[in-house]
Amino acid sequence: MTTIDDAARPAGRCPVAHGFDAMGDDYYRDPAGHLAEVRDATPVFWYPYLNAWIVTKRDDCLEVLSDWKTYSSAANSSADVPEKYQDVYPPKLVAKMIVGQDPPGHTEARSVAQRGFIKERMDRLQPEIEARAHRIIDRFEANGSANLLEEYSLELTTQTIMALLGLDYEYEPMMRQLRDDLFSVLSSAHEPLPEPKRSEVWDRFVRANLVLREIIDSRRDSEADDIISVMASARKDDGSFALPTPQIALHVSEFAAAGTDTTAQAMTNAVIFLSRNSGALQDAIAEPELWPRVFEETVRRRPSSTFTSRRATRAVTLSDVTVEEGDMIWVALASANTDPEHVERPFEFDIHRPDPTDHLAFTAGRHTCLGNPLARVQGATGLRVLFERLPSLRPDDTAELDFLRMALLPVRRSLNVHWDVADVERSKERTVRTLNLEVLDRTEASDGVVTLTLGHPDGGELPTWRAGAHVDVHVPNGELEPFVRQYSLSSDPGETNVYRIGVLKEVSGRGGSEALHETLLPGSRVTASWPRNNFRLAPSLKYIFVAGGIGITPILAMIREAERAGADWELVYGGRTRSSMAFLSDLAKYGDRVTLVPQDELGIIDLPGLLGEVRDDTLIYACGPEPLLRAAEECAAHWPKDSLRLERFAPKVVERTVPDTPFDVEFAASGTTVTVGADESILDAAERQGLPVISSCKTGTCGTCETPIVAGQADHRDSILTASEQETNETMMICVSRAAVGCPKLVLDR
Repeated sequence: MTTIDDAARPAGRCPVAHGFDAMGDDYYRDPAGHLAEVRDATPVFWYPYLNAWIVTKRDDCLEVLSDWKTYSSAANSSADVPEKYQDVYPPKLVAKMIVGQDPPGHTEARSVAQRGFIKERMDRLQPEIEARAHRIIDRFEANGSANLLEEYSLELTTQTIMALLGLDYEYEPMMRQLRDDLFSVLSSAHEPLPEPKRSEVWDRFVRANLVLREIIDSRRDSEADDIISVMASARKDDGSFALPTPQIALHVSEFAAAGTDTTAQAMTNAVIFLSRNSGALQDAIAEPELWPRVFEETVRRRPSSTFTSRRATRAVTLSDVTVEEGDMIWVALASANTDPEHVERPFEFDIHRPDPTDHLAFTAGRHTCLGNPLARVQGATGLRVLFERLPSLRPDDTAELDFLRMALLPVRRSLNVHWDVADVERSKERTVRTLNLEVLDRTEASDGVVTLTLGHPDGGELPTWRAGAHVDVHVPNGELEPFVRQYSLSSDPGETNVYRIGVLKEVSGRGGSEALHETLLPGSRVTASWPRNNFRLAPSLKYIFVAGGIGITPILAMIREAERAGADWELVYGGRTRSSMAFLSDLAKYGDRVTLVPQDELGIIDLPGLLGEVRDDTLIYACGPEPLLRAAEECAAHWPKDSLRLERFAPKVVERTVPDTPFDVEFAASGTTVTVGADESILDAAERQGLPVISSCKTGTCGTCETPIVAGQADHRDSILTASEQETNETMMICVSRAAVGCPKLVLDR
């Protein structure tokens, strides 16, 4: 119940809504709900604590946000700079904050900064955001509980903004602190900072900005596309730099705050809303394209910033209340988003609203949030990955009020969550895990072959692997979707901080290797999957290794493993020319156990002579071009079954004598049955039905979509399973394999 006491306030400062308290629990529990309690009786009211008018109706809010001449943003950057810092940080510099400028200054600064936040660029960043999200979850998934805000949401947004700014991990602590200090500086314009906190905040804030100024100056002529370089290198028509260094540092400080905490708050709030709306959660898990709607409905229902503020430049009337010239106005975005005159069922969490973006969470007009494309991509991606990996995740206590209490931005400091650790194993069957890696070294290994050493930018350990493993590398492809190509790991599995791959430039190929050769240089970032192994080295007393061309890459790791096991082995390695054969220096130490067969000198590998006689306790491993592998199959046909193990670069040719026909597949885990058409794969049919299946190559060569068979006989068309594995009929690659002739239905464990 709101009471209005006009007589108790000075003239021009009525009405007052005594029921509203921006420092009270009800406000932090639900800002929109608390504002709704006073909105009908006092749509515009004076709030003494902030010395400002609060505007709650959507129409009034839009009027204020749309007219910059009447409602100025300049007061948003009127922070009181301590005298000791005014030489290096004058008050007129603070006034140049993007959130605190009016045109033309705002227009000029925003036009430069906007180049770093265009939607197309943010969309291209999505795979990297996804990879970072997976790596963060890797750290804590086995624990069964976490402080979601600190360990996931803020970690993800901080890592992403660091990448966008082109800053190394050494700057991360500084940028995390700068985020909090910027919010304190902003809020101090309306909520005074007491000493000694005021001095502590400003001391850190200025020191961080001085560091940023040095970085900006070093990038003035950079052609890189990180946000700092983009802003630093921008020039006016006359050739001079568009913005001075101190101003760019100020804007970077703004990005450090707005680009991290607001999206982290939104993702964390989404988890709370989803815990109370199980139907929405299940819909989003079943239909991943709904995650952007989850994010939009979250920020509609609870914007990370409850308010934005303006100062009246003349006397105006809003909802029959007179606002005098010079008065501050706080626009209640949370209230506008739940105004029943505009939104049906405003307090329901409905991810199926017809227009999910019809809200003011990112404000409106000239000051629409600069980073909203980033927030939208990052928020939806972060939530999708989180619940793909940990679908049982739920908050411990949604009513806990652990906030940094600022009226402008109620900053949640923690949200403790828990989940069933069984999710960890289940998610491996549903999610392709990715890593965000950096090219640490690039070497010309031979004519047309480069080796790339990859590691995480923070130097941390990478997922373990065994000889024969490969990774999917997402190769940049300009404005288009990245190429996804499989490359075998050739390094030593004992080196836990790096992966090494060898890449042959195939000029007449599909474009992936050529793009990789041209774009991946030392310092480049690239997304790769966790290692997968369809070519695992089985224990044996003896091995014959056969490699052709770039097929040497997985064999290198196998030789190391065979050496450690004390096995007897030999390698026959062929190539077009000696100069085209990579890793010869790595192999030199093995002496006569390695036979090199350059084709221009010695012709092709003598496989009939090598494999003509069956050897006891010996396995054959071959990797290389398809003609070599077919020849190996023919020459080893008389060996015991499964003596020959192959890894193909391309899918093997499957000869069909009868046409494909439709069949049914039941997915046992979901109880869903789909009909697979004659011209589609099981994978295609499952995706059409919206089932959670994963894939990568879609050619039967990578193993991502391997699925257990519960009942029925498969027609195996992959290039991975051995003859015995196909005969046992325990698993199949659903991207290429089908039901066998005469089998009308398969039952799969997925």
